[in-house]
Amino acid sequence: MHDETIVVDLAIDAQQFKQLYRGVTRAVLARARDGRWVQFPALGLRAHVDANGVHGAFVLRLRAGRLMTLERLG
Repeated sequence: MHDETIVVDLAIDAQQFKQLYRGVTRAVLARARDGRWVQFPALGLRAHVDANGVHGAFVLRLRAGRLMTLERLG
């Protein structure tokens, strides 16, 4: 199996995240630092939300194109 690591910088304000949380939007589309667009399930961000939303750099680890883990950098 092919494992891949992708780094994305996210800035999702609290209002936008509410739509993700409610299920109105189920996926996040973000540009990776290497220029590719990546889409991943919004549920993976729940552990990283605070009163301001979700902000920071995140590492997505994929296996065979499927999200395995999503972790905050630093």
